[in-house]
Amino acid sequence: MNNRFVLCMLTWLVAVHLDVSAEDLPHNSPSQSLDDLYQVECEGTYSHHLQGICAESSAIYWSFTTTLVKTDLNGKVIKKVPVANHHGDLCVHEGKLFVAVNLGEFNHPEGNADSWIYVYDTDDLVELEKHPCDEVFYGAGGVGFRDGRFYVVGGLPDQMSENYVYEYDANFQFIKKHVIESGHTHLGIQTAAFAHGRWWFGCYGSPAILLVTDPDFQVLGRYETNCSLGIASLGDGRLLVGNGHCTKASGCIGGARAAKPNERTGFLLQERYSEVKK
Repeated sequence: MNNRFVLCMLTWLVAVHLDVSAEDLPHNSPSQSLDDLYQVECEGTYSHHLQGICAESSAIYWSFTTTLVKTDLNGKVIKKVPVANHHGDLCVHEGKLFVAVNLGEFNHPEGNADSWIYVYDTDDLVELEKHPCDEVFYGAGGVGFRDGRFYVVGGLPDQMSENYVYEYDANFQFIKKHVIESGHTHLGIQTAAFAHGRWWFGCYGSPAILLVTDPDFQVLGRYETNCSLGIASLGDGRLLVGNGHCTKASGCIGGARAAKPNERTGFLLQERYSEVKK
């Protein structure tokens, strides 16, 4: 009995046991490009939980509150650096990584935040510059990019019933404060991404909330689904949604799954590798 026959038999037996076809088996098939990315686990464990993700053609960037990480599309660490607490959600644009940072207090009714955007080189994660965002009154927690402008989101006190998005130009000069008539979301908005003609905002809560708006921040949907640990565009009509958890014994881990926008639920996670090409 040769090795090839044994391998074929094992594949068939696993497929029968799981009630899936053989083409569905390679759930962790190596991703050569974002177009065939299905799921990825970030290598390593970290002291604090995942705050956000973003991706480009050959890399994924992860913010673990006090550590920035760059991996390849299969989650293998290329570079990681310690950073100030609290680094939040992030976005990538023209070779630079932009991260929302609050060095003060989140969600305080009288402010007390110390909001910034820190900028890093995507090659080596060296800090390049930082910009104050004093307008982000309750603490900068996330940042997205659209049409030459940056949009910063953040915390929210308990009594507030709307969320805010702060618009900046390419040099981080303040332009405008936008209001999202969203109703209250726990601690505001954690993650932000502009993808496929819409804004996607991830919020904490039990259940966690996804807000979807049009480009002008008019609410299109409020969904009980979780992308509060990261959401990004895959550029082919899909989304990349962050996940993770922490334990006292081993620390925090993070990962991401591909998803497809869905009018009824906000998005649907892709359940099998074979769905990537469908």
